[in-house]
Amino acid sequence: MKIIIAGAGEVGFHLAKLLSYESQEITLIDPDKERIAYADAHLDIRVVRGDATSITILKEARVAICDLFIAVTSSETTNITVSALAKQLGAKQTIARISNTEFIHHKEELGFDRFGVDELISPEALAAAEIELSLKQSSFNDTYEFEGGALTMVGLTLSRSASFVGKTVKEAAEIFPELHFVPIAIQRFGTQFTIIPRGDTKFERGDNVVFITSEGGAEELCRLTGKVNREIKDVMILGGSQIGYKAARDLCKKKFNLKLVEQNKEHAFYIADLLPDVLVVHGDGRNVDLLDEENISDMDAYIAVTENSETNIMSCLVAKSKGVKKTIALVENMDYFELSQSVGIDTLINKKLLAANNIFRYIRKGEVVAMTKLSNLNAELLEFEVKATSAVCNKVIRSIDFPRSAIIGGVIRDGVGMIALGNFKIQEGDRVVVCCLLQSIKRVEKLFL
Repeated sequence: MKIIIAGAGEVGFHLAKLLSYESQEITLIDPDKERIAYADAHLDIRVVRGDATSITILKEARVAICDLFIAVTSSETTNITVSALAKQLGAKQTIARISNTEFIHHKEELGFDRFGVDELISPEALAAAEIELSLKQSSFNDTYEFEGGALTMVGLTLSRSASFVGKTVKEAAEIFPELHFVPIAIQRFGTQFTIIPRGDTKFERGDNVVFITSEGGAEELCRLTGKVNREIKDVMILGGSQIGYKAARDLCKKKFNLKLVEQNKEHAFYIADLLPDVLVVHGDGRNVDLLDEENISDMDAYIAVTENSETNIMSCLVAKSKGVKKTIALVENMDYFELSQSVGIDTLINKKLLAANNIFRYIRKGEVVAMTKLSNLNAELLEFEVKATSAVCNKVIRSIDFPRSAIIGGVIRDGVGMIALGNFKIQEGDRVVVCCLLQSIKRVEKLFL
C-alpha cells in the first residue's frame, strides 16, 4: 500500500514508524530540515522536504498513485487544504488531523468528503474520550468499547484474590458457566511475551489479562477478581491543554464534580470563562502543598494531562500517595508505558497511539470497522464486518481454520454483543471482534475478505 504522510511531528513520525514495520511504502513530507533528516536516518521510508501545500512537492511525493494520504501537521487548516489537494491530484483516500471537534460532529452536514477529505481525526478528542471511558470502568487499567459498549475490552492485573488464579481457562469456564466475558490475551508478570489463551492456559497471579465482555461482564469480572468498580464523581485535572479542556468539558456534561489546575494565569481565566461549572485553580500542580489545599485526598480520580510526561507521571504518583484510587497520566514517550504501570499508575494515555489505532484500520484488509493496539502487548484487536464472500460466513467457529495466535473474542449481531464460543455460527452482517498477534494478522484478514 502506498501511503503519504504530511507532517513529521510527533504523530506523523510515530505513524511512519509503525507503518514502516508493516512493510508499507511510506513517503513522509515536512518542511523542517532536522525532522526530515532524523526520519530519513531512523526509518526505512522515503522522505520529501518541503511544504505539503505545494503542488510540486505533492507530485514529487507521487500523490497520483497514493492509496492513502494522511495529513497530520500541527495546523488543521493546512491538513484540510492538503487533503483536498491530494484528492484532486489522485489520492484514493485522505485523512486530516483536526483540533476543532465541531468539524467531526457536523461532518455529514458540512460535506467534507465532497471537497476531498474522507476522514477527520482529532488525537485530543480521542484522548478525552479515552479518559471518560477509563473513569466509567474505574477498576480496569485498559478499556475500549465496540459499537457503543455492545462489547467492551477491559484489561486488569490478577491479584491473589482472583477466583480463577491457578485454574485453566477451561476449568474457569466450567466453574462459572454463565459468565459474560472471555480472556483474549495474557502477558505473564515480568515478561514481554503475549499469549493468546487456549483451554489449557493457566491463569497465574500477576498476569496482565485482557478480556472481552458483553453486557454485565465487567461487573462479574470485578466480583471474581476482588476489584471494586467505584463510582467516580470528584475529579481533579492537572493541565488546561486541549486534552484537559476537552476532558473537563465532556465530563462536566456527565455531571462530574471537577477541579482543573492550570499554571498559566491568563489561560486559567480563559478556561474558567469557557467552563463556568468547573472550579479552575491557578497554580503549579507539582506543588504538593497546593494539591493538599485543594483536598486532593478527597478526589476519586486524578488526571494529569500537561505537555510534560514526567510531570504527569510524578503528580499521579503523588496523588496515589494521597489515597486517590484512580490515576490517569498522559505520556508522550512510548517507553514510559511499562515503567509507569510498574510503579502504580492506573491508566496511561498516548495521543500518538490513539491516532495510529484510528488510522490503522484503513490499511487493514477486509471490512475493518474498528481496531486498537493493546497497550504493552504485541497484539491488535480488530472488529471486522462479515460479508457474504467472507470465508467465515455461515461457518461454526470451531470449523474455521483460525491461526493459533488469534482468537475470536465476541460477535455483535443486530447491535447486541455476544461472547462467541466454538459452536457459534457466524452470519453475514455480523461484526466479529478478533484479537491476534502481529504475525497472524494477514491470515486473519484473508478470512474476512
